[in-house]
Amino acid sequence: MCTRIADQQKRSVDLNNSTPLGNKHEHMPRGNMKFRKEIKYYVLKYLIKYPAYFLLNLYANTVNVTLENEEGVTNYLNEGGRVILASWHQRFFGGFYLPRMFNRPISIMISKSRDGDFIADVVGRIGWRPVRGSGSRGGKKALKILIEDMKNYQLVGHIVDGPTGPPRVIKPGLISLAQHAHAAVCPTFVHYERSWTFNSWDRFMVPKPFSSAVIRFGQLVFIPSDLGSDEFENVRLCIEQGFVKGYEAGDRRWSA
Repeated sequence: MCTRIADQQKRSVDLNNSTPLGNKHEHMPRGNMKFRKEIKYYVLKYLIKYPAYFLLNLYANTVNVTLENEEGVTNYLNEGGRVILASWHQRFFGGFYLPRMFNRPISIMISKSRDGDFIADVVGRIGWRPVRGSGSRGGKKALKILIEDMKNYQLVGHIVDGPTGPPRVIKPGLISLAQHAHAAVCPTFVHYERSWTFNSWDRFMVPKPFSSAVIRFGQLVFIPSDLGSDEFENVRLCIEQGFVKGYEAGDRRWSA
């Protein structure tokens, strides 16, 4: 199936070489727990989001970011093409820089959870266009909105293993979005010279201040629109393997 994708690319435009805390509250009355959750939600949504954005922007500007191979994406967009910038949840911090670098809105699906409300507010101020939904809540509606957005903005970001994993496993939504939107997938690799790694499901990484980061855009992948079920899975696996190899190769530049 990887061969078929390669053939599809050759026929396309030349791109000039996408621990629960239950114990802590075990004996707390349910009403009190609900009240505390409500307070936490409104504090996050209405009080913390503005200083959070300010601090995030200040912090992000301490990192020296370099782009590689972005010409393939910009050339294809200038020719009227549509592109899905696809990456792992683990490296999503690198997404902070993308809207300003492409100088256009980039739509992205954000979970409809309450945590998602806070995230959507912050990334919206950065320049992303949040579309609310996930695989379990509002996903089909959000997918339709993303497809419509691509008609206007041409560019969508997609976290291939979000919002809850399994980590580094590409979900079928990426393939479906590319097919329905007639968009190319651009594997987007984010590499950090020095970073902190959190003990989360995805081992989320944040670059350390005054370090360097590279955002590297892979070769565009064009998904055939007439895939059978077996071919669909082969394409998914092919892209997944490409992500693993691409990240391993890029991370070696600073681990050597």
